[in-house]
Amino acid sequence: MEKNRFKPLLVQVGLVFLAAVLFSLSHPNLIFKHGLPFIAWFAYIPVLLLIKNSNFLSCIGWGAIYGFLSYSLFNYWLGTFHPMAGLIVYSIYIVYLAAVFLFFKLADILYPKKAYIVQWIIWLSYEYLRTKGYLGYPYGITGYSQWQITPLIQIASLTGVWGVSALVSFPSFYLAGTVNNMELTSALKSQAGIRELAGAFVKAAVKKADLIPAIIWVTALITSVTFGFINMKDFSSYPSVKIALIQHNTDPWEATKAPTTWQRLEAYQKDLEILTRLSDEALAAHPKPDLVVWPETAFVPRIYWHSTYRDDQDSWNIVRHLLEYLSAKDVPFLIGNDDARKDTAKNPNEHEGYRIDYNAAILFEKGKISGIYRKLHLVPFTEHFPYRKYLPFIYDALRNADTHFWEKGEEVTVFSGPGFTFSSPICFEDTFGYLSRNFILKGADVLVNITNDAWANSLPSQNQHLSMAVFRTVENHRPMVRSTVSGQTCAIDPTGKIILEAAPFTKTWITAYVPLVKKKTLYTLYGDYLGLFFSLTAVILLLYKASWYTIRKQKRG
Repeated sequence: MEKNRFKPLLVQVGLVFLAAVLFSLSHPNLIFKHGLPFIAWFAYIPVLLLIKNSNFLSCIGWGAIYGFLSYSLFNYWLGTFHPMAGLIVYSIYIVYLAAVFLFFKLADILYPKKAYIVQWIIWLSYEYLRTKGYLGYPYGITGYSQWQITPLIQIASLTGVWGVSALVSFPSFYLAGTVNNMELTSALKSQAGIRELAGAFVKAAVKKADLIPAIIWVTALITSVTFGFINMKDFSSYPSVKIALIQHNTDPWEATKAPTTWQRLEAYQKDLEILTRLSDEALAAHPKPDLVVWPETAFVPRIYWHSTYRDDQDSWNIVRHLLEYLSAKDVPFLIGNDDARKDTAKNPNEHEGYRIDYNAAILFEKGKISGIYRKLHLVPFTEHFPYRKYLPFIYDALRNADTHFWEKGEEVTVFSGPGFTFSSPICFEDTFGYLSRNFILKGADVLVNITNDAWANSLPSQNQHLSMAVFRTVENHRPMVRSTVSGQTCAIDPTGKIILEAAPFTKTWITAYVPLVKKKTLYTLYGDYLGLFFSLTAVILLLYKASWYTIRKQKRG
């Protein structure tokens, strides 16, 4: 008898754990390096069934548990990035998902016949809104799980990733919404196991099918895939540019942890030797590329600072070796570096030398700086914390954890290459649709991402990052090349197809030919309009029905 009393609770625990596992498996993970995209079409069914048979308080608790479990499995590698990174992200999603589950339950009560449609819109608005602001974090959006299904994701050129998320997530909400609540409650409270529960779910779904939304979804899916096949092109006849991409497979920031100054400088010099050797190999194999690209902060000593102020002779000697190498080359180099400068307006502290640091992509021609892009969207907490005045204890904790803060850039930079233009999103900037869109609107022909994911020592981490980069090419119908420290260094054509990729975790290089395409897509012109539409619709639906419900209750009272 005691065992039977706890059986519904065990079923609920099983549902929330199953949902977290399905979410993780649908994206690149430890077991399946590219993820299992078909799982995403049904990944949310368990939590939606859970919502049906939980009260408001329970929904908050289950949402918090789901948020923690799903991101612990999905972003397990965050702990290696920074001591506080995992704690911060998991805590954020505990709060986010607790709130989302609460709104799911509210929709279940306010819209008893069509709750699943409202819940679906709430989910899509949540996916959009969580990419905005200081805490914006695009990892785990449903649509990104389909990154290798090239015909399906072409609709991103019209809708952004949000259209793909809408198509892929709908089956979960539809199927969960067709289950009769009383039948499900009875199954949960009985001695039935998972097999019996699944049987009850299938029977109820067939019996209570809601045909019109299903027909609309099937039509939208067929139309989207048809559009995708039509949109796929052969770019062999297009003009192209040749870009050499260097992957030196040495985390540049490891050198900063060296116990002595001599060992740190030796590590910097060794990294430079690897980078120049790989570059020479690429230039020998494919002479005269239009651009050579080194990854994010590939060269750690601050080039501008040591060239200008000369306050550290040993570091200046390494910088000098780099500049001598670049001056002897007749091709431009794009290099990731800490662009440090004296700026008394932004740093009045004399003991810090008035130094301000930017995470930058610096273009060199014949050893001279011809352009600089300073990172606009910094990683929250670990690269940027603007709330020191209001939350000094958090700022101090981050500083004590050896956090390196950067100053935020101010300009959407477009570089001029030989016969083409390009912009260089740094690190996880290529995971935000609005940034790449802004680069294209400013005139960039090619997106050149430089990044360092080596700190995670995780192939799933690198593929999760790549899965989002793919969408930036489709959204704007522009090619992207990626030069990374340890992977995934690659070239992506304007339809999101990876046309060339270096082996991860190797010291290597690739030279890619990418096409120049000039047209602007609907997404490039209008941006994240669909995400905004879902967000406004969710708010209107909930406020309208809640107001109606309250007024009706008062009249009855």
